[in-house]
Amino acid sequence: MLLCDFHVHTTYSDGVLPLPKVIDLFGQAGHDVIAITDHVVNSDSGLGKIAHRIRHSLDPESWKRYRDEIEREAERAREVYGMLVLPGAEMTRNTINRDTSVHVLALGLDEFLSADGDPLEMIREIRARGAVSVACHPHEMSEWFANTWYLWNRRKRVSPLLDLWEVGCRWELYPVISRENLPHLANSDFHRPEHLYAWKSLVPAEKTRESVLAALRRGSGIGILRLEPERAAVSA
Repeated sequence: MLLCDFHVHTTYSDGVLPLPKVIDLFGQAGHDVIAITDHVVNSDSGLGKIAHRIRHSLDPESWKRYRDEIEREAERAREVYGMLVLPGAEMTRNTINRDTSVHVLALGLDEFLSADGDPLEMIREIRARGAVSVACHPHEMSEWFANTWYLWNRRKRVSPLLDLWEVGCRWELYPVISRENLPHLANSDFHRPEHLYAWKSLVPAEKTRESVLAALRRGSGIGILRLEPERAAVSA
């Protein structure tokens, strides 16, 4: 069982730590696998345009730098910590109405993908590119601005298109996801160092990209847990 966190942000979008510091923090805490999932925000709405203006979103130009640095840091993480680092993105469509806001992780995404247009077409494209899709914080969040209900309110329609749902995100836990028998995992939605101790997943897989992504697609045998600060400090 691999200790994993598949929802991690850096200064490439709205995280506070640059990628190398994120690698060191998670590696020293004993993680086996992490995915770097900075935001790709839609540019066809007012809120989306603001995110691009304040550089809280990747774009086609910054994506190349992002992927190149992930590749370099993944090699260092493997050598120094024995940690697997996956590329990815949080495909982000922000609107004023939470019913039309949608966030989806694309794990194993190698090329830039736009978040503009129809969210269902975006999810289909994630799968077509061989990446794993995860519905992010799909239910009520303590942070009001993170409420994204588009997928949950259409769950019967979108479930066949999605690989997984976050049953735990940051400090939140969503029993409704398990009651609906939806395949799930848990992530920290890491933006700041204190989020290291938020929800994680335990995934039954070999420590390779192919094995981990295949295990996520199966969607079974995945456990969830929270780290305790004292234990993380001991691991470091």
